[in-house]
Amino acid sequence: MQEKYLPIGTVVLLKGGSKRVMITGFCSVDSNKNDVIYDYNGCVYPEGYLSSDQTCLFNHDQIDKIYYMGFVDDEEKEFKAKLNELVRSLDNASDKKIEDLKED
Repeated sequence: MQEKYLPIGTVVLLKGGSKRVMITGFCSVDSNKNDVIYDYNGCVYPEGYLSSDQTCLFNHDQIDKIYYMGFVDDEEKEFKAKLNELVRSLDNASDKKIEDLKED
């Protein structure tokens, strides 16, 4: 499977899913679980965004198949690099907090 953070517009099928999903964003938080950040948000394909309660949140490891890869240009590559850097820094900060808790 491709590295994490596929481009906006990528159409995928999730494991156990029957309907394809188009990626519409990254690093989304579920309003019911404020402490969980998902890799992607998406909408059903081909219908598209219908309403806020019909979007889905999912992680990269839940993707079973990629049907179409979204648009990639220099701007997208720069954004992806910054996104990966931000996520790494958040992961490192989270790891540090866990280590601090273990020391207490």
